[in-house]
This record gives sequence, C-alpha cells and structure tokens, in this order.
Amino acid sequence: MKNNFLSFVKKESLHILRDKRTMLIVMIVPVVLMVLFGFAISTEVNNINIAVSAPERTDGVKDVVDRIAHNEYFSFYGYIDQEQIDKELRSGKVSVVVVFASDFDRRMEQISAGVPSKPIIQLVVDGSNVNIAGASTAYLQGILLGTASQQAMFETRMLFNPQMKSAYNFVPGIMGLIFILVCAMMTSVSIVREKEVGTMEVLLVSPVRPVKIVFAKMIPYFVISFVILVMILLLSHYLLDVPMSGGVWGIFSLSLLYLLLSLSLGLLVSTIAKTQVAALLISAMVMMIPVLLLSGMIFPIENLPEIFQVLSTIVPARWYIDAIRKMMIQGVPLMAVWKNSTILLAMTIMFIVISLKKFNDKLE
Repeated sequence: MKNNFLSFVKKESLHILRDKRTMLIVMIVPVVLMVLFGFAISTEVNNINIAVSAPERTDGVKDVVDRIAHNEYFSFYGYIDQEQIDKELRSGKVSVVVVFASDFDRRMEQISAGVPSKPIIQLVVDGSNVNIAGASTAYLQGILLGTASQQAMFETRMLFNPQMKSAYNFVPGIMGLIFILVCAMMTSVSIVREKEVGTMEVLLVSPVRPVKIVFAKMIPYFVISFVILVMILLLSHYLLDVPMSGGVWGIFSLSLLYLLLSLSLGLLVSTIAKTQVAALLISAMVMMIPVLLLSGMIFPIENLPEIFQVLSTIVPARWYIDAIRKMMIQGVPLMAVWKNSTILLAMTIMFIVISLKKFNDKLE
C-alpha cells in the first residue's frame, strides 16, 4: 500500500515537471507579482510640486522654504507672485502654494513670546486630486508647525513604521493574494485533468484509498509552494526591505499552514468543477475579488459596512494577512496570533474533509 501511495506521488510529480510551461509560469508569476505590486501599490505621495508666494523674502521665510525644498516629498517649483497662484494651480504646474504673511518674521517673534497672532502662513491646495491634497497638507503641517515654534505643543511617536513605508502595509497583503491564487490554481486542475484526459478510470480501479490519492496529489504541489514561499520571503526582506520582527520561523510556520489551506481549497475547486477552464476561472477570478476587497489587503476591515465585515470572516486571506502583518511589522510572536492560526487550521481541515467527501462521491 505504501508503494502504491509513493507511485501516485511520483506520477503526479513527473506530470508536473514535464509540463515546463506551467512550471515556468508558476515559478515566475509570484516573483513578478511581488516585485510589481510591492513597488507599484503605494500610498506614499512623492514629488509634490510646490511653489511659494512671499512679499518679503526674509531670513525666516528662506529658512522655511529651505526646509520644504529639501524635503523628499516635495519638488520646489520656485517663488511666484500672488496674482499667479490661480493660474499656476489651474495649469497643473504646481499642486500647492505656500503663502507667507508680509510681516512673517515679526509675527514669528510674537508667537515665540506667547502673544496671540493671526495665521502667518496660508496653504493654497489643488483639491482636484484628493490623495495629493491630503498628503501635501499633512506633510506641510508637520514642517510648518515646528517652524512656528509650536512643536513643544505636539509630540508624535510613530511606532512600527516610522518612515511610513507603503511596502510594510501592502507586502503582507500581496503575500496573502499570491499564495492563495497560485496554490489554488495549481491544485484546482489536478483532479479535473484526470477526468478530461481519461485517467479517472485508473483511479476508480486503484487499490489506493481516496484519502491517499488526494494527499498524493497535494505533496508535489506543496513542495513547489514551499519553494515559492522561500522566494517570496527573500524578496520581501531583501528587495522590499520589509522586516520580519516576529521571527522567521513563526512567519514561516504560519505561511506553510496558509499554503496548505490554499492547496486544499484548490483541491475542493477541482472536485467541484467539470473542466480545467472552469476550475481556473473559479480559482482565479472568484477568489481574487474577495481577497482584494474583503481581506484587509487594500481596504481596512473596520471601514467596511457591517454586512461585508461579516462576510470577510469566511475569507481565509483576512486571517492570514492580519496575522502576518502583526508578525512582520509589529514583531509579535506566533503564539500572539493563535486565534488567526486556529481559524486557518480549522478552515484547512474543513476544506480537506469536504474535498475527500466530494472525491469519494466521484469515485462512487
């Protein structure tokens, strides 16, 4: 019986290895997606074109302008007259204009002495692009508040991601998307293929029990997924500079569980679908939308309507992304995300049991 099981594993492995095009796609697509998404998906707004309007270019004004011009988020356009502000904003040449009061230095001294003063700086922002408008206002407030001798009134501590790098937020989400798509797509065609090429009859007369046939099909794909996991973690850490503060082995263990869940989900699709095309469509399109919208990868779960928050609980990627984000960025250990791990384990067992039941029904 053991030899029969190993024969099935060997047969499935050889079939995968002989399909060089599929192997090439499976190994390259995750790397390409990680690199493209890791660099392309970003909430950071850089190179904001900014101009300055100052009736008097005093030392105080020049000091503020110098701080703005040397900030990596801005591209200093130059000084303009007040009459040019509307024209420059409409033309799109600048997104923000910083307007200084005519007696800026004197009012600065009053503020330093604790004397109330009218606003000494006005921000004129192009609001047609909400992202740029919000980011530029936030960045400039951080610079200007400190300049206006008010920094003693404010103290900000940014934990876990002080540089506000978007990769810290998106890479765990991308990992959740890539693993469930690639792994589910790989295994979703395994049983359907047997039916389409006419080898299902061999399984029908095989002395090997259905549970062993299913696991024999999963083992080669699990090995491939293991290699993909190693590549993704290496890219995340060394190319995208995402930390692994919670410990490599904890992150690795949780990811392996998620890989197993994704493979078992693909097997379930394979037992339901009647053709390989249908299996690929289900595993690719039907799974991608819930992962993108309901997993917390892009949109925070808390911001969703209550009905969608409830629906998100059945999306496996939600629990993995939440856990892996805490482990990689916040540095919590595996034991701290035991709830997520338990839910993922329960889902994995459920998918395997249902797959075995469906596969058993097909054999009968």
